[in-house]
Amino acid sequence: MTDRVAIVTGAGSGIGRAAALNLLKGGWSVVLVGRRKDALEETAGMATGGKTLIMPTDVTDPAQVDALFAKVKETYGHLDVLFNNAGGNVPTTNFGDFTFEMWRKVCAVNLDAMFLCANAAFRMMRDQTPQGGRIINNGSISAHNPRPGSVAYTSTKHAVTGLTKSIALDGRQYDICCSQIDIGNAATPMTARSTNGQLQPNGQMAVEARMDADHVGQQVAFMAGLPLESNVQFVTIMASKMPWIGRG
Repeated sequence: MTDRVAIVTGAGSGIGRAAALNLLKGGWSVVLVGRRKDALEETAGMATGGKTLIMPTDVTDPAQVDALFAKVKETYGHLDVLFNNAGGNVPTTNFGDFTFEMWRKVCAVNLDAMFLCANAAFRMMRDQTPQGGRIINNGSISAHNPRPGSVAYTSTKHAVTGLTKSIALDGRQYDICCSQIDIGNAATPMTARSTNGQLQPNGQMAVEARMDADHVGQQVAFMAGLPLESNVQFVTIMASKMPWIGRG
């Protein structure tokens, strides 16, 4: 197989866009997945190599995820990498005021969608010839330590770690590798509020350092390009001056 194929969810902006562009630069065929077709087209227009397939998809919907993977199989016949990246959050809210509706909104995309895409990718990689592939889950430094008022986000990111370990273990017999990239303060729309200040554990607001999202994209491309005999099981990439080490 000379055509390396990757699916990137949340490819319309931020980390997903950075990862997709780095894979495309390396000559990959990249399936761009996200809710908004216009954003995916914008990502495709920024590519300097490779080939793109634009697939507007709500990854929280099992039927749409099934349709996505059916289209990938029909188009390419195989899948090498899934960057399971799509995620979201709600405004900072103290646990006592956190509602079930807020909880479900975050869990739907950060955990349910992660499962749906990883599960479909696993089956495709298991059943193709030759077997094997790589699933890279987007965790977060919140998979290690929480921010104040982030119960759903923190819980889902801790759960992603369990998902990653389970997939890695169950995938061994099929040459399916699974890894997790934990990211801290990449300069994306999701972290834009950091420029105005983030709530710290001591109750103060502080502006936090951010890093270029392209650095994350480069790391994802490196992980994706490894032979299946090797795996970056867990990696943390973060703005070096952000207040994470010693948080709390």
